[in-house]
Order: sequence, then C-alpha cells, then structure tokens
Amino acid sequence: MRPSVRGVGLRHLVLAPSLHSQYDRPQPAPPVRRGVPPLDACVLVAAGAYRLGDGDGRVVELDDVLIGRWPVTVAHMRSFVEATGRPVNHALGGRLAAEQLADHPVTEVTFADAAGFCGWAASELGRRLRLPRGDEWEAAARGRDGRAWPWGEVFDPERCNSVESGWGWTVPVRAHPEGAAAGGARQLAGNVWEWVGDPSGEDGWRSVRGGSYLDTAWGVRAARALPADPERATATTGFRIAIECGGSR
Repeated sequence: MRPSVRGVGLRHLVLAPSLHSQYDRPQPAPPVRRGVPPLDACVLVAAGAYRLGDGDGRVVELDDVLIGRWPVTVAHMRSFVEATGRPVNHALGGRLAAEQLADHPVTEVTFADAAGFCGWAASELGRRLRLPRGDEWEAAARGRDGRAWPWGEVFDPERCNSVESGWGWTVPVRAHPEGAAAGGARQLAGNVWEWVGDPSGEDGWRSVRGGSYLDTAWGVRAARALPADPERATATTGFRIAIECGGSR
C-alpha cells in the first residue's frame, strides 16, 4: 500500500522568487525562527537494524553515528571558503554574498565541494566527520518504523518545502520544525537534495537524497535516492554532515 498524500492548495508567500532579486529589495520574513545553527548540532542514529529501501524490504545493520540536525548552511560554507581560499563557481559566490541567505541551506556545490567542507570541518571540530552514507541518511529520516516521510505515513505540505508547499525556493533550515524525523533531524524531506557519501557507480556518478522544493510529495519520500553527476553544482543540491561516534580524531 502506498503512503497517503494529503492534498492542499498552494500557499502564495514565496520567500525569494529569484536569486538575482535577493540583492535588490527586502524579502518577506518567513514565519520561522531565524539564525544559523551550530555546525556540530547533531542527532544520534543509534546502532541496530533499520528497514530501508524503496519497496524492497531491505534490513540494514548500522553502527552508532551522529547526523547533522540541519543541512549545512550558507554561513557555514562561507566560513570554509574564507578559511581555505577554495575557489567557488559564480552561482555559489552569489549565494555566499547574500547575507539574508546565511541560514538557508548552501546549494550550488559539487560533491567535491561537500567532501572538502567535511575535511575542513573535521579539523575545526577535532572529530571524525564526513558525509553521511545513504543508509545512515535514510535511517535518520525513517526511524525504526520505516516511515514514508520523516514525520509519518501521510504526506503533509505544511511540514516541508516541496512543490505542494508553494514556497518556490529554498527556505531557512530552521523552517518546518514540525517536519522533524523521530530522532530530531530536520529538513530531510524537500528544501534541497543532499549529497551522501556512498561509493560512486560504474559511471562515476554519486547519490543525492531527500528531494527539493522542485519535487512533489512522491519525490521527497525518505526512501528515494537519485543518481547525480558529482561535478555538477545545482541550485537544488546541498548536504549535511555525519560525525562518527567513539571520540575525537
């Protein structure tokens, strides 16, 4: 049986209609708490068995791992770029320069950008830090009961940023706290796709998880994974961190 999708009309408030207009006029404030969360704010995905997969009934045994409570923000990426001098593409540079986007998820990043950030953050925090693996990401989103969306079996556009939600662009990472997974991680459905650290396929492509503001309810299910060109940075793809348990580096 497929999970239920609750249909509602689109909301009309759009946080930011286009990247270029960000710099020209004030945007309406979203009805959420604003502010950049700490980078090392994480939730525990406890060791044990998890039912994963998109209809194949896969059961996976995982070790303890900490997963970022929120996606990495524009402000976090700006700190990385400023500290390391890493070159950025034009679109990412524009996003980093927009102060009002500081608490939005960073996008316009390649897989190498995300992995490079994790290496820098590991040194900064003194922790064994990396991208989450796909199974870890999905376990954080689905919990022990293998739910379809982080909050449960019925889709609700008020709990995420998808096409049905009507935002039309990224929203701050603290938006939609009611869409949190059972373990406390947020934004695991919609807003932006997230790079995960699974090995590349035979074609060299990597995987992204979670769907974005351009995906519908079916596209932001917790089980969904999408192959992606690791060298292509897009306006719909970011990432979050994972910290291995067991002490410092």
